[in-house]
Amino acid sequence: MFAWFWVTLGVAFGSAIVPVVSIEVFVLGLVASEPRVHWLLIGAAVAIGQVAGKLLYYLAARGSIGLPRFLHDRLHRQRPPSRRSEWWHLRTKWLRGKVEWLRERCHRHPFWMTGTYGVSALVGLPPFMATTVLAGLADMRVSTFVTAGLTGRFIRYSLLAAAPAMFAGWLHH
Repeated sequence: MFAWFWVTLGVAFGSAIVPVVSIEVFVLGLVASEPRVHWLLIGAAVAIGQVAGKLLYYLAARGSIGLPRFLHDRLHRQRPPSRRSEWWHLRTKWLRGKVEWLRERCHRHPFWMTGTYGVSALVGLPPFMATTVLAGLADMRVSTFVTAGLTGRFIRYSLLAAAPAMFAGWLHH
């Protein structure tokens, strides 16, 4: 009976980890194929799965969990300097400076980070993946991360799941 809930939770978790999976398309497909499933339950399943998946990125950004050895070695291995790496290093210097400036600002103004992350969870701008990592880098409290993320994602995906039903109701009256 609730198999759709567990499948939705799993797809949402997977889409949080591998962002090429579109949870929005999945939700619309679920609503179309299972019209009797309540939109609030769909919103809850997606919110839980999405925040659970993003929690891994958040914890990695905080340094609470380590990367798998093959990724860690790949990211931190010493390479001889090349023209391309030097070019890339110079081109991204400004970006690294902006990220550091933003991280410091988030440390000084935690409510600003909470608001930015909450808005991102709701509307997707700034990108939810980016604010997830930034929340970890800024050492946002785990309870704040989970609460703001669940709230924003629940509202976002509940409304998405309810939208087709609202439009279908308008067409039949």
